Amino acid sequence: MSELAPPVMELLTAAAAARQRGDGREEGRLLENALRLAPGEPRILNMLGTHGLANGDPSGARDRFRAAAVADPSEPTLWINVATACRMLGDDAGERAALGAALDIDRRHFVGQLRLAELHERRGDLREAAQAWSAVVQLAATIDQPPPGIVDAKARGRAFLAAHNSALDTALDAALGDRLSAMGPAARRFRACVDHSLHGRTIYRNECAGVHFPFLPADEFFDRDLFPWLSAVEARTDAIRAEALAIMAGGGAAIRPYVRMDKGTPDNKWTALDGSLDWSACFLWEYGVRNDAVCDLCPETAAALDLAPQNRVVGKAPSAFFSILKPGAHIPPHTGVTNTRAIIHLPLVVPDGCRFRVGGETREWREGEAFAFDDTIEHEAWNDSDKPRIVLIFDVWNPHLTPDEQALLADFYAITDPQ
Repeated sequence: MSELAPPVMELLTAAAAARQRGDGREEGRLLENALRLAPGEPRILNMLGTHGLANGDPSGARDRFRAAAVADPSEPTLWINVATACRMLGDDAGERAALGAALDIDRRHFVGQLRLAELHERRGDLREAAQAWSAVVQLAATIDQPPPGIVDAKARGRAFLAAHNSALDTALDAALGDRLSAMGPAARRFRACVDHSLHGRTIYRNECAGVHFPFLPADEFFDRDLFPWLSAVEARTDAIRAEALAIMAGGGAAIRPYVRMDKGTPDNKWTALDGSLDWSACFLWEYGVRNDAVCDLCPETAAALDLAPQNRVVGKAPSAFFSILKPGAHIPPHTGVTNTRAIIHLPLVVPDGCRFRVGGETREWREGEAFAFDDTIEHEAWNDSDKPRIVLIFDVWNPHLTPDEQALLADFYAITDPQ
């Protein structure tokens, strides 16, 4: 922007001094004289608009601000000033248009987004207010060491969005609750969609450290109907639990730490559990090899595993084990090796205070109620009780694989990683 001529600067300096001593009439006279020397100068027009607001003339201020914004079309703040004058006049349409003009120049203008959110909320335009407050919250999150005004705006935005989404939850429950209840577990995907839309629920993706089979659904918990044999396994829960407890009572080498890292491995999320019985396991099958000694001690469990169509891959699968999590233990967030399998949990001993998260859904284990999940989606477990938690864990083929694909995968493993 070009420098103003010395006579104009002298008038502006004098106008500032008049404002300092509270002489509004003299300030206005000096600014009008400056504008006659520099017609259309946006800085002077803006100063005249500010003078009008301070002296009870919002209508004149609006005209001055608008003229300044037209003269300098690259400065969004001038349109924000127009919006301020419109708000004082009760001109909602004019305020909305001015804020729109400011945001057309800079969509990330924080004050512009904030004023727009306030306008929509004030008018009761809740959908538009939610969109604008969401933009305010997102912008505030990008600002390092935000000043108190931005912190306050962010808090107000979050409060509005929480109340707005709660009202939507109530409306959705009233309109759709009966249908969702009738759907039972089949409503999971729709509920996750709503939670993502209204509450920012994270949608987790597969993260495979090994073979990633494309185009399989990335569902956190599999539909139970895909495993018609689960009920037969569950029916043996009491016998399986008794065998697991007998193994634990006997102790011995059959139970060992689940996490056993190679020497020299740098510290990582597993370091706290490395070599620790906080999370221990007793394997009936491990990487496709049957542990005959343990299976002989647990014939009911071995028979139950035979009811499942386990994935037979030499040197890799199946695995089946009693997973024992001590009181206070936490298994950190992690992902598995391949999405070609499903992991089955049959809870055997579950004190209060135990829970399991896969992706965005956290469940409590219930004794005797098995479920299947995709372990290539981030998951973790807690035992916040004062007693051990015991779960039978084993793997089967991902139910979305066809029998031909299963056979091809077994051959693929045999060819690419022969034992």
